[in-house]
Amino acid sequence: MSSPRTVPERLLAGAGPFREFLTGLVLNSQISAEAAGLGPTDFYTLNLLGAAGPLTAGQVADRTGLTTGAVTRLIDRLARAGHVRRVPDPVDRRRVRVELEPSRATGQDPIRQPALDRLTEILADYPDEALDVLFEFFGRAAPALRDAAEQARVTRHQA
Repeated sequence: MSSPRTVPERLLAGAGPFREFLTGLVLNSQISAEAAGLGPTDFYTLNLLGAAGPLTAGQVADRTGLTTGAVTRLIDRLARAGHVRRVPDPVDRRRVRVELEPSRATGQDPIRQPALDRLTEILADYPDEALDVLFEFFGRAAPALRDAAEQARVTRHQA
């Protein structure tokens, strides 16, 4: 097992596997967005809604780092294209939530399917115990990366 001192070195290694993974992830997201006829932020927002479920415009703004005005235009654009719809909040009727159109929420996405197929092939080689560790890592890494993105955003605005 790696010591805490070697972990940053392995993460930052020139062409190391973690950097290669991140590069592949970003490239796949950009190409998938383009293939879907969407901008990267639109594609990210659809993925966000698919993972998180219905969100208010404010929550979308918080998770994307966009202003509320930009989120309104984003939602309008996605709604016009038939990707999302606005629905009344079941708890507070003054609020509106944004959700994927039911036809988009099925999980059947021919653009993302090749990546899912290849990752499934790779993950099939791991025993259940290793998968448990990997998915625990994903669960912990996702909010850590969102927090780091927010910290970078704040740092950028302070500079």
